[in-house]
Amino acid sequence: MSLEDQAKAAAKNIEGKAQEALGAITGDPKQKMEGQKKQAEAKAQQAVENLKDKAKKLID
Repeated sequence: MSLEDQAKAAAKNIEGKAQEALGAITGDPKQKMEGQKKQAEAKAQQAVENLKDKAKKLID
């Protein structure tokens, strides 16, 4: 996983956590769900990048 991709996934995860927390504080379920969605997207992005890394190691 490149450093740039790691940073993007981490930033999206942090953004999602903040949005989820804000939604919980304000009582806005839509915002809370959007935050959870961003976190899931970040987790998926990390999983894809990890698979790429494993494939690259097998090829090398």
